[in-house]
Amino acid sequence: MKNNVVIIDYNSGNIKSLSNMLSYLNCNHSISDKKEDIINASKIIFPGQGHFKQAVDNLCKKELVDTVLNVIKDGKPFLGICLGLQILFEKSEEAPNTEGLGILKGEVKKFPKGKIPQIGWNKIKTTDNNNYLNDEYFYFVNSYYVEPIDKKVVSSYCNYEIEFCSSIQKDNLLAVQFHPEKSAKAGINFFKSWLEL
Repeated sequence: MKNNVVIIDYNSGNIKSLSNMLSYLNCNHSISDKKEDIINASKIIFPGQGHFKQAVDNLCKKELVDTVLNVIKDGKPFLGICLGLQILFEKSEEAPNTEGLGILKGEVKKFPKGKIPQIGWNKIKTTDNNNYLNDEYFYFVNSYYVEPIDKKVVSSYCNYEIEFCSSIQKDNLLAVQFHPEKSAKAGINFFKSWLEL
């Protein structure tokens, strides 16, 4: 199937840099908050930057929650980035009264020590549950990290004062805590691998 990638626009994302990366890779893509565009896409990218509550609220205001849940349930290749990973979980310490999408069981926690946020390059260590990543340095900007209940979904770990989950992979769902669109050659290789899916 020819790539028709849609970057979901819910006013909470690193959209320009993502679009630049896809353009660099000659990938046909669009940025949209329209349900029909998301449903008809060949692949979905779910970016995120900022506050957990604001991101969830924006998704609700645009009435995209069910659309996101349904395209994942239907098996469409789906990539979440940074906060786009975190809101796939049930809850976050950043916004205790806000429910996440609950696609994955677990919660989002704040780093207990060290300079927050973590900003810069850090090396990941992949698990056996990984098809898209290499043990390379990626660019991070995060104060929080996900803690899945099912450790089998973890596809890589990273260390920042503590060891934390830096990516998950489950069926058609792939989500990363780092910013592959800002990760130079490692990011390019990652996107090439996912786009060839």
